[in-house]
Amino acid sequence: MLGDYEVMSFVGTTDPERAKAFYGGVLGLKLVEDAWWAIIYEVGGRHLHIEKPREKFTPVPFTALGWKVPDISAIVEKLAKKGVKFERIPELQQDSAGIWTTPDGLAKVCWFKDPDGNLLSMTQFPK
Repeated sequence: MLGDYEVMSFVGTTDPERAKAFYGGVLGLKLVEDAWWAIIYEVGGRHLHIEKPREKFTPVPFTALGWKVPDISAIVEKLAKKGVKFERIPELQQDSAGIWTTPDGLAKVCWFKDPDGNLLSMTQFPK
């Protein structure tokens, strides 16, 4: 039933100005609207809503948002220069930049957090 409709993504923030600096400034997302209840960005033709605090929240303990990227190494390098720290997952063998190659050797993945602790990821799939 819902498979034919565009999906929207939501994550929370406790500090809207800090979230705007990260999502707009560091990640380079296009701001659509700064509404009273959320900061809305356009991401790959879809909307990402960074919900403003109504109450305290705890980020989920797994990846909240992820991007499919064409060249993960290049983007990791650019983000690292902007101060993004990439997560180390003890169970995974990651390279020096924090990129993990899947066991089949086809995809590459890395993880990082936004200022509120929401876990984000990037994945490069085979071409």
